[in-house]
Amino acid sequence: MKKKIIAAVMAASMLALTAAGCGNAGNSSTAATEATEATKTTSAPAMIKEKITFVLDWTPNTNHTGLYVAQEMGYFDEAGLDVEIVQPPEDGAEALVGTGKAQFCVTFQDSMLPTIIGENKMPLKAVAALVQHNTSGIISRKGEGADKPKGLEGKKYATWDLPIEKATLKQVVEDDGGDFSKVQLIPSTVTDESSALQTKSVDAIWVFYGWAGIATKLNNVETDYFAFKDINPVFDYYTPVIAGNTDWMAENPDLTKGFLTAMKKGYEYTIAHPDEACDMLMKAAPELDEKLVKESQKYMNEQYKAEVEKWGYIDPARWNAFYNWINENKLAEEQIPENTGFTNEYLE
Repeated sequence: MKKKIIAAVMAASMLALTAAGCGNAGNSSTAATEATEATKTTSAPAMIKEKITFVLDWTPNTNHTGLYVAQEMGYFDEAGLDVEIVQPPEDGAEALVGTGKAQFCVTFQDSMLPTIIGENKMPLKAVAALVQHNTSGIISRKGEGADKPKGLEGKKYATWDLPIEKATLKQVVEDDGGDFSKVQLIPSTVTDESSALQTKSVDAIWVFYGWAGIATKLNNVETDYFAFKDINPVFDYYTPVIAGNTDWMAENPDLTKGFLTAMKKGYEYTIAHPDEACDMLMKAAPELDEKLVKESQKYMNEQYKAEVEKWGYIDPARWNAFYNWINENKLAEEQIPENTGFTNEYLE
């Protein structure tokens, strides 16, 4: 590039001198102007954008709408970023970010825990909340008694067989006066919640209501539902979140802030223009059911910021409360110190 600029300047000078030697003032002025414009065009440096890889937690859905809006609206371009959005590998999005093969990912406060403490600790930290409150809970067929945790006694619950998952369910069932040992734990093979409930292969499923819950409604499956956060505030933890590689972010604080500012713009645009935002999500993922996307977006628009003024903000008290519960129940291989695994420092 430097050689091209020098060559252009030399060419401009020679052109101007040649025109002056001909003794034609008008032509000299025109030639000089043309040479100057040519120099400007040749010397204008193209904006070099920083490549960033962002790993999803699952297939695209309305948790991710603001991400795709930021991509489509050029907010990442404005921040000098070239963002590639990829699907997660089998060993999870956290592994890609923790090993430095990607810079950011979508994860969850509960499932990221093994990567931020213990022997398998990685340079990973949550930097923004995609939604402000835990929108997950238990969905079941309507009228069968599982609208409250105690009602899960005798019911077939589709379990992932994860320690934190089962401890959470045990806590809410026992807090409601129930006997967790009476809940039938069925290994989860659920890919379609509506079908699983209709065929009665299971009676109760842990879902994120903004997607799977809305889907059962659209499929005319009558359901009961209770949210974990409504049973016990300790379960109002952050899920999902954006996490980043701490080493990369420390070396690139301005790029990290620029990335999160672009994300903020994307989610705030989504809140203000949900229909247009849905169209952008559908453009990026045309395989999605448009009716489900539209209905889900109505629900999710109330969740992205909820009552907070700053998109992405993580409340330390709520974050710590959940990890303190994990400490009390000895669900981690070591004690989790206060304020482990998150930061608000990169938010605008």
